Amino acid sequence: MHHGNELRPFSLHSVLTWSPDWPFLLGCLLALGLYGAGVVRMARRGDRWPIGRTVAWTLGVLTVVAVTCSGLNDYGMVLFSAHMMQHMVLSMLVPILLLLGAPITLALRALRPAGKGRPRGPRELLVALLHSRYVKIISHPAFTIPLFIASLYGLYFTPLFDTLMQTRIGHIAMMVHFLAAGLLFFWPIMGVDPGPNRPGHVMRIIELFMGMPFHAFFGVAVMMATSPLVTTFSSAMAPPGTDLMADQKMAGGITWAFGEIPTAVVLIALVFQWAKSEQRHAVRTDRAAERDGDAELVAYNAYLASLDQRGKRSPQAG
Repeated sequence: MHHGNELRPFSLHSVLTWSPDWPFLLGCLLALGLYGAGVVRMARRGDRWPIGRTVAWTLGVLTVVAVTCSGLNDYGMVLFSAHMMQHMVLSMLVPILLLLGAPITLALRALRPAGKGRPRGPRELLVALLHSRYVKIISHPAFTIPLFIASLYGLYFTPLFDTLMQTRIGHIAMMVHFLAAGLLFFWPIMGVDPGPNRPGHVMRIIELFMGMPFHAFFGVAVMMATSPLVTTFSSAMAPPGTDLMADQKMAGGITWAFGEIPTAVVLIALVFQWAKSEQRHAVRTDRAAERDGDAELVAYNAYLASLDQRGKRSPQAG
């Protein structure tokens, strides 16, 4: 980690330098390893796992690496705009990619059931967790939307941000929180993985749009602010020649612009899911109608057979 004026001015080249942040790098390697192990186990069993999901998960994890193990992370410690870029990517883009990877579904399908009479294994614990009251609460829109909004307003408009930025643990905790708040917010909305709160498609779109105006308004508020919102980013720490107020305005602009992109992505994904579920519903209805027809036929045949049996029985009785 460079300090003070050793940092070169913020540029694409300086952002793309490799600068590993070990907790994140190890976490990302673990996330890729576990997911990969799940996919391999499914393949060995002869089950197919959609390649698109694997690609989405891998992209999501690599995006975390890109914003935490690069020059961007170093600049994120001294420039508001760089920090905001990390915040937006971790809370708005990465969660969507990871959720499209359907990790819970993969875990439920790849983990073997413990078997009767055995203590509960990882799969049983995961199912119990998904059904727990705790997960019901933290994945409910009444919790996820305020949490998502508070992650913006509560952090930058109070002394909390400056307090967290003073320690390495605080900084890591904040980054993890951005990711967690994003995952919780988008989990019921994306609806790829099972969860306790499964709203219908219209409700999901409403939930998506309930969070967004607050997000856009926050971006505008930061752009309009006439004094520094946080004390962490100071001239002493910033690269030489940095205009801190211009940088803060840029941070607001990044927040404002960034809300639109994931919203569009999620909306497109939702419309596709909706169309697919309608199609599935239609197929199911047709099948059910066929089945009902078959069932009537089977019942009629059984009835004829029973009459036949009765007819055979009666002469012996007489």
